[in-house]
Amino acid sequence: MTIFNTFERIIFQKWNLKLEIMKKIIGIIAIGLLLISMSFVLSDFYSSMTKVDYVEGSKTLKFSTKLNSEHISQVLKINPSTTAFEAEVKKYVNNHIEVYVNGQKKALTFTGSQVNGETAWVYYEASGVADISSIRIKNNILFEAFPKQMNLVNIAYKGAQKNMTFMKGKEVNEVSF
Repeated sequence: MTIFNTFERIIFQKWNLKLEIMKKIIGIIAIGLLLISMSFVLSDFYSSMTKVDYVEGSKTLKFSTKLNSEHISQVLKINPSTTAFEAEVKKYVNNHIEVYVNGQKKALTFTGSQVNGETAWVYYEASGVADISSIRIKNNILFEAFPKQMNLVNIAYKGAQKNMTFMKGKEVNEVSF
C-alpha cells in the first residue's frame, strides 16, 4: 500500500502542477485577448459603403453611399441636421467621386441625402448608360481627413456583382463586365 500511496501522491502532484501551468496560460491568453479587443474598441473605424445599381429601363446607374455622419460633418464643418448640409454634401460628392463608363466620363446628378443618427446616406446617379463593358471609379471620400479611410463599392449590373475597395494611394479602380 505504501508504494501505491507514494505513486498516487506523485501523480497527484504532477497533475496539480500541470493544472497550475494551464491556469497561468489561460490567464495570459485571456489578458492578451482583452488587450486586443480593447485596441479595436479604442480605435475608430473609417469607412463608407456605396451600392451601385443599374436600372435598365432608365439606363441609369443609381448610387447609394452610406457614411458616418460624424465623419462627414467633421470634413464639411457643418452640422448634418441643418438644411445647408445637403448642398455641401452635393459639392463634396461632385469633387470626390468620378465615374467613367466604357472610358466616357459620366456626370453625376445628386438626388438627395438623409441623416439618421450615426449614418448619413447620399444618393446620386449617372444617366445615359446603355451597356457597360467597364466601369472606372475615382473615390477619395474622406481621405483628406482620415488617412485610414476605406471606401467599399458594390456594383450590380444585369445579374453580375463586382466589388471595389478604395484607400489612400488607391483612389481609382476599374472592373469589367
